[in-house]
Amino acid sequence: MSGHSKWATIKHKKGIADAKRGQAFTKLIKEISVAAKMGGAEIESNARLRTAVLKARAENMPKDNIERAIKKGSGEMGNAVYYELTYEGYAPGGVAIIVDTLTDNKNRTAADVRSTLTKLGGSLGTNGCVSYMFNTKGVITYDASKYSEDDIINAALELGAEDVSNEDGVIEVDTDPGSFANVLEGMQKAGFEQDSADISKIADQMVQLDNEKAHKVMKIVDRLEELDDVQQVSTNLELPEDYVDEEE
Repeated sequence: MSGHSKWATIKHKKGIADAKRGQAFTKLIKEISVAAKMGGAEIESNARLRTAVLKARAENMPKDNIERAIKKGSGEMGNAVYYELTYEGYAPGGVAIIVDTLTDNKNRTAADVRSTLTKLGGSLGTNGCVSYMFNTKGVITYDASKYSEDDIINAALELGAEDVSNEDGVIEVDTDPGSFANVLEGMQKAGFEQDSADISKIADQMVQLDNEKAHKVMKIVDRLEELDDVQQVSTNLELPEDYVDEEE
């Protein structure tokens, strides 16, 4: 059983479905365009592009948007250069936080991330200060009311998934990053419609906080995710059983 289901569950509940769909699409489009620029427009021969497109499809991005993003990346991005930068630091309560960004302006992004963290009680650390606590995994979730856990387990493990867990009505399939695309596509062909699919940084050990401190951490996560250059925010926070989103 995976030890991060509570964070993954709340993350996915708060993700695309909470009126941030347009912003999320913008970030996915950037990811697709950069992948196409770096490795070409052929999905089958460009592993990074294939993964980005699958993530976009998993979030129900229209086909036309995906195709335009590929065309933009493969020939219409001009001389724009994008950098993949990762920032590490701490949120209140000693929670580790990793911020993955994709930017055309390193100084702007560094300033935005640092300012957001410090204003809300966090701090920016040095490279490597918390990343050793995390592993990169593919995470695919399914609605446990729609599918049998045994059916998901049998199909996912046969396709090469590493682990399957079931908690709070969410069946979670974990994969190696390199197997993510094959597992997701295989599950779709087998008739399983995912609720979410992403490649995420997952902590080895989770930190438990009370509701008040957990809200402070989640506020930082929300504010960071609102930054245009931020692609993903990862923490080792395990939310309390009685946690309720302040915005609900």
